[in-house]
Amino acid sequence: MKFKISRSAEDIVVYQPGKPVEELERELGISESIKLASNENPLGPSPKGLEAVRKALSGVHRYPDGGGFYLKRRLAEFHGMAPENFTIGNGTNEVLESIAHAFLDPGDPVVFSEGAFIVYLIVSQLSNCEIRTAPMRDYTHDLEAMAGLVCERTKAVFIANPNNPTGTAVGEGALRRFIETLSGETLVVVDEAYSQYAHREDYPDASKLFAEYPNLIALRTFSKAYGLAGLRVGYGIAHPDIIEVINKVREPFNVNSLALAAAEAALGDEEHVSRSVVVNAEGREFFVREFAALGIPFVPTQGNFIMAEVGDGMKIYEGLLREGVIVRQVGGYGFPGHVRISIGTTEENRRVIDSLALLLGK
Repeated sequence: MKFKISRSAEDIVVYQPGKPVEELERELGISESIKLASNENPLGPSPKGLEAVRKALSGVHRYPDGGGFYLKRRLAEFHGMAPENFTIGNGTNEVLESIAHAFLDPGDPVVFSEGAFIVYLIVSQLSNCEIRTAPMRDYTHDLEAMAGLVCERTKAVFIANPNNPTGTAVGEGALRRFIETLSGETLVVVDEAYSQYAHREDYPDASKLFAEYPNLIALRTFSKAYGLAGLRVGYGIAHPDIIEVINKVREPFNVNSLALAAAEAALGDEEHVSRSVVVNAEGREFFVREFAALGIPFVPTQGNFIMAEVGDGMKIYEGLLREGVIVRQVGGYGFPGHVRISIGTTEENRRVIDSLALLLGK
């Protein structure tokens, strides 16, 4: 059968998710595998969010609240803003897609870093934009180089802070200086999916900066620290004029009723988030010690994952699969010699190190 596809879809990069445990065990005939590939919360979902899902189950025959009224009201209380400052999406991926639909036209220049979250590339390709990327400096966004790629026609700049997959972050001073070099007509989209795990002292909270910089959009997610990845709910924070345009192109009923209920409840689960951050910090220090002991270079991380240099990334990735350990190969991001490892439980982290040591002959 012959058919024509759109030019934007013809050459698009396909997002490769982490391999599910069930798929690996089915393929290799093994059991007791662990997955540390998708930066999920090893403690599981927020208990308060889970309880809210149970209570909301009886209403799933109804369409969800298309405007997310109660979640937006709760977000406004949480951030000290107004409900008009928020848009809600089926994960932050959908918010990124909505931003592209709302503001990007074919041929518009967009700027982001090499080695940044791949969805920025995907939404830019779908919009047939002129894509400009700056090399990283020490695995970190080089904001000066990115600023040099911005022109008067640039519609948007995307910054992951912390960045996935490298785990690095830029400080508040650098971010402010970068924004101040731009025209107010260029949107600055700061993706803070891993913000709860960031521990550098000058880490900026972009959600508190848009009052000074009305061209700023901050993104947050419930998939990581809150442990609600399977429900797919994220949100954007911006000036109401920007939010109004994004909501024009947002799909109706884009966030399901269970996700809305869980997210609203999870915002009040400070105990779960705090415990998740502590467990992550302990796991991060474990990997730092073990990598140093084994002589494995790594990128210091501000996220809930760590990128290690292992020589042949694909070979080690496949070797770990045979050991029942799923991590992420990141050759598609420009790091063929690395793997990205999500920080898990104490037992999971130990198993990764033991398997790496075996494969690397350490």
